[in-house]
Amino acid sequence: MDGIYVVVAELFEMVWAVGLKYTEGISRPWPSVWTIAAMIAGFYFLSQVLKIIPVGKGYAVWTGIGAARKAILGIVLFVEPAAPLQLVSAGLIAAGIVGLRVTL
Repeated sequence: MDGIYVVVAELFEMVWAVGLKYTEGISRPWPSVWTIAAMIAGFYFLSQVLKIIPVGKGYAVWTGIGAARKAILGIVLFVEPAAPLQLVSAGLIAAGIVGLRVTL
């Protein structure tokens, strides 16, 4: 069950992190509402995860997944530069997440 909560928490975290770009400094009402709602939901699911697994590993997996996904989303959605080292670094983050997850 903890794996499902981590994935759901990360999906909401991804929505609010990307949503911040669309709020334009929290000046656009509807993107701001959806972004804040995703923040609340993401933190709720993260809090459920942290009831089950250690905080260090849980938070590291949550932020690591988020960092790797948002690097990719930045490239895809916002046409940010995709340097080879950036892609290798995202892969290393993913490898670290797998390592942490295996040890949970």
